[in-house]
Amino acid sequence: MERHIAGMLQQIARQQDTVEIAAQGSTPKAAALAHVAQQYGYTYGMAYRTGFKNSLVQVRMHRDPRPDARVREAATIAAHPQAGNGGTVPGLEQGSLKPLPEAAGAVAVLKDLITFDVMAMYVADRSQKVKGYLACAVLTALLLIDRSPVEAVASGGAVALLFTAAFKVGAIRRGKVAQRLTDAGFIAVRDEQGGWRFLRPGQQLPGHTNPFTS
Repeated sequence: MERHIAGMLQQIARQQDTVEIAAQGSTPKAAALAHVAQQYGYTYGMAYRTGFKNSLVQVRMHRDPRPDARVREAATIAAHPQAGNGGTVPGLEQGSLKPLPEAAGAVAVLKDLITFDVMAMYVADRSQKVKGYLACAVLTALLLIDRSPVEAVASGGAVALLFTAAFKVGAIRRGKVAQRLTDAGFIAVRDEQGGWRFLRPGQQLPGHTNPFTS
């Protein structure tokens, strides 16, 4: 825990425009660390899976240019001077990544934001579906070489059903997360790559390289 926090705070201390958080594949841990970064004047940017077999949840936080973010940062530094060196950490129980009761709601929202972004790679768009079903057709054709037509079609059809079920389950799960974010007051917008993102009313897509940022 201290290693993750210390590494993140080292990035923050350098006042980097972006801070990268990798929490060993755990969305709750990533959300807790993202909440800490928010207290130091950063705002949530995006999340995705990376590393060997996509085992890491990578979260990107952007330095918030608003004056109230600088006030929040100064207050946090004053209240937690030993954070990352065994001292208290804003919003978390000392010595763990468990949110304090007063921070639990904010961490839960960050968890949903991270989950929604991470699940994008598991929710197929039209092109992914076409590729998946095309692979099923190719599999069926290959099986026809040494199996009967009935066996080949049955095997290819079974794989196609698995694809369909996986696409449907992923879409349903992501839809539930999206509904929670909507209920929490977030608004769905398209980013510059055409993907869906959730922002608070009046918030713009964060990041200094983003053309939508003022």
